[in-house]
Amino acid sequence: MSGPTAVGPRVAIIGAGLSGLAMAMAMQDAGMQGFTIFEKAQDVGGTWRENQYPGLTCDVPGRFYQFHDAPNPDWSHRYAAGWEIHRYIRRVVSDRGLAPHIRFGSEVTEARWEDDHWHLRTSDGDEHTADVVVAATGVLHQPRLPSIDGMATFAGPSFHSARWQHDVPLEGKRIAVVGTGSTSAQIVGALAGTASHIDVYQRSRHWVVEMPNPRYSRLTRALLRRFPRLNMLGYHAHRAVLFDWLAQGVVEPGLARRVFQGIARRNFAKHVQDPELRAQIEPDYPPLCKRLIIAPNYLTALQRPDVDLVTEHIDRIEPEGIRTRDGALHRADVIVYATGFDAAAFMRPMAITGRDGLTLAEAWEDGPRAYRSVALPGFPNLFTLQGPHSPVGNYSLVRIAETQVHFVMEWLRQMRAGEITAVAPREDATDAYYRDLRAAIPNTVWDTGCRSWYHDAEGNVQLWPWTAKRHREMLAHPIPEHFEIERPAVADAALSPSG
Repeated sequence: MSGPTAVGPRVAIIGAGLSGLAMAMAMQDAGMQGFTIFEKAQDVGGTWRENQYPGLTCDVPGRFYQFHDAPNPDWSHRYAAGWEIHRYIRRVVSDRGLAPHIRFGSEVTEARWEDDHWHLRTSDGDEHTADVVVAATGVLHQPRLPSIDGMATFAGPSFHSARWQHDVPLEGKRIAVVGTGSTSAQIVGALAGTASHIDVYQRSRHWVVEMPNPRYSRLTRALLRRFPRLNMLGYHAHRAVLFDWLAQGVVEPGLARRVFQGIARRNFAKHVQDPELRAQIEPDYPPLCKRLIIAPNYLTALQRPDVDLVTEHIDRIEPEGIRTRDGALHRADVIVYATGFDAAAFMRPMAITGRDGLTLAEAWEDGPRAYRSVALPGFPNLFTLQGPHSPVGNYSLVRIAETQVHFVMEWLRQMRAGEITAVAPREDATDAYYRDLRAAIPNTVWDTGCRSWYHDAEGNVQLWPWTAKRHREMLAHPIPEHFEIERPAVADAALSPSG
């Protein structure tokens, strides 16, 4: 990376997904060009590059899943397909001229705070120095495979949904889909009728809302191109009417929660009228306790004659298929593991060492934590986007990232002005924040009797327990008293009595 410049501190952004690009765009807008984006892959896009399975669709409407300063008038449907979001991200990179700032194929394996700077090492052995590190590594980026006996013995293709093998033919094949989360729902809905048969292996039950995904007309898209403000009206309408209200419903008991739970129950009952199937798949916990699955045709697909729900636990994998604990062998040509991700990975497996040799493993010995989701005590000038306890369970990840980026920019502006050189949250301020956070958890719907990736191994909720509006308010401006701040020696002298 280049040396210090007049346009701002040297910033290493780790990850060229939506969060990393939001950070880069904000620096660009502020006239700060001293940033480099380190991307482990050969393309941008983050999760929308990694996940390319059939039926992939975002469960947040496209008009609320876009950068505030880069509205897209060309979404084809209300809920955009994965390839469409990936194309949008690429276009933003091109339009904003960000490509020269990106180092592709450069996975950061180590980051070490030493001599008041960050020293980075990448997988190819290169070393880089930065004043600030912004970890935009995403929430769900480390695929989690189940531990099932005999997985390596299967004679056909098998893969995780985030490592889709597009060269594997699926038409007329018997496909086993392990898992019943949102990824599984989308895959099953997309492949039902293409495969000769699909077995869906249910590990846990989920509330599914079968919602249509209407196409935007040519006229609508033309109007949005001609009048960009209409696009932003849609953005703010989705935020205020749907997501801010939904966010209130998941974190506070009251009308909003009752309304959304009632909608989910009625939708489920409408689409699953077979009492036997309903008894097999209807959850015993209230809607919203886990993230609602929005799928246009999953419940319908489950009722097709060529789709079977397997509720018996898997015993082992054999060359011909999957054998369940009742002794039955379910033959398969292809196995897809729709088994999710390590939700607690965050920056890991990157090795990060902060002040006085403090490692991330030591700091997170009792679980991931960060001051207000964006910074870690003992790690100066390290900021996290979509970090621990971010509001990822009920909101647009793009909007969350932009809120966190605004907070980071407040500090970067002070660094550019020469007012500070390093900043990290105080341990006592972080402890106080976590006391408030833990006290608020019981009010949330996530603490009402279910387990999901929203929880840690001990069952503790790992999400922001307040509204997204409060997230914006708490990150609107840094509170200096909550931070350990290092200032330039010249500035200290000027502030001293003898100065």
